[in-house]
Amino acid sequence: MEKLEVLTDAAKYDVACTSSGVDRPAVPGRLGSAVKAGICHSFAADGRCISLLKVLLSNDCAFDCAYCVNRRTADSPRATFTPEELCRLTIEFYRRNYIEGLFLSSAVVKNPDYTCELMLQTLRMLREKEKFWGYVHVKAIPGADPLLTQRLGFYADRMSVNIELPSQKSLSLLAPQKSKEKILKPMGQIRDGIQENAHDLAVYRGAPRFVPAGQSTQMIIGATPESDRQILNLTEGLYKKYSLKRVFFSAYMPVVENSSLLPARSTPPPLLREHRLYQADWLLRFYGFAAGEILDDAHPDFNPLLDPKCNWAVNHMEHFPLEINKAPYEMLLRVPGIGVKSAMRIRSARRYCQLDFEGLKKLGVVLKRARYFITCKGKSISPLPMDNPAVIAGAISERGFAQNAASLQSWQGEAFSAPEQLSLFAPTPVDKVQRLTGQI
Repeated sequence: MEKLEVLTDAAKYDVACTSSGVDRPAVPGRLGSAVKAGICHSFAADGRCISLLKVLLSNDCAFDCAYCVNRRTADSPRATFTPEELCRLTIEFYRRNYIEGLFLSSAVVKNPDYTCELMLQTLRMLREKEKFWGYVHVKAIPGADPLLTQRLGFYADRMSVNIELPSQKSLSLLAPQKSKEKILKPMGQIRDGIQENAHDLAVYRGAPRFVPAGQSTQMIIGATPESDRQILNLTEGLYKKYSLKRVFFSAYMPVVENSSLLPARSTPPPLLREHRLYQADWLLRFYGFAAGEILDDAHPDFNPLLDPKCNWAVNHMEHFPLEINKAPYEMLLRVPGIGVKSAMRIRSARRYCQLDFEGLKKLGVVLKRARYFITCKGKSISPLPMDNPAVIAGAISERGFAQNAASLQSWQGEAFSAPEQLSLFAPTPVDKVQRLTGQI
């Protein structure tokens, strides 16, 4: 239990937890299952998923990354699970319905190969000896032998290789034992392995599956001076080149005293910036935006008062107002207040009738935002002139800013003075967690 307390707390800075992304029904003789839309049921106060046993195999790291709480020179308690201990904990927690799966990462113990071998022993024991059929997400260790990475991939549902910092310059400065090449090499190997496995499965239905839920990565935001535009361009490149399922962003929480290379301990984590990056990431993946459209040389950072989609719209009023009954689907997606589902409903419904504003409301359109950018049957209900983007921006951001301010105030209560992942051992009252997560 002492190891568990140390190693779950040490894992809280890794935010790559999400839905499983893989369907694997229960079968006789095996324990558990994996549902594609499952896993994300419980959330910490800062929005991070806690329904996995998110734990490090070890925090006894051989590396000395300046930003990391587990770095070699840090004065913190150290612990290392044996594969047998971690396997037993996972099974017992699953039987008690505490968790739905395992998220396994680790500091670099001795060297990458040794660490990877320990993780491989854990997963082999979990899958083969205990017959665990549930979801497993494992972190690949940059610098490990490619054969070990490949073997891990046949036991895991999802793998990830953390980018950590958004540029080689920052890596060289803060994590000299890491490099861009060591990080991208296993990422490319996992991509190629998934593609080859898809071909094998098409020919041999019984072939073992390699990382069926894909791969992801994480970047730390706010520890280094890169602009939002640099981060977003890197994100777009990773999606295109390595076919990632997700890029996760983690607001840097200062953990190092008196470092001239990092923000001071009193610096608050850039949670709003992290939120804007997630919004922009959504636009890249589902709304047809390119990184160069969201941010450019003249605007390298996000607008703190407007979400990226609204910000794009008010800066490109030449595309609006948009006639809702004639606009192409690609343009519907760019209207604030219209999401992917409502855009699909509009496209389907207007085949049979001319839509009006009341009909749009029934289809799920948020008219409080969309009304500034659309017309129905040539008519507008915008209370403001459309030739003044600054006024429209103010009208949209005023409501959003008021909500953000209220949310920020709730974060600053005694129980949540410092945002962090909900710990297995936290004394936080349940009713306050439920209130902040919207459950009551």
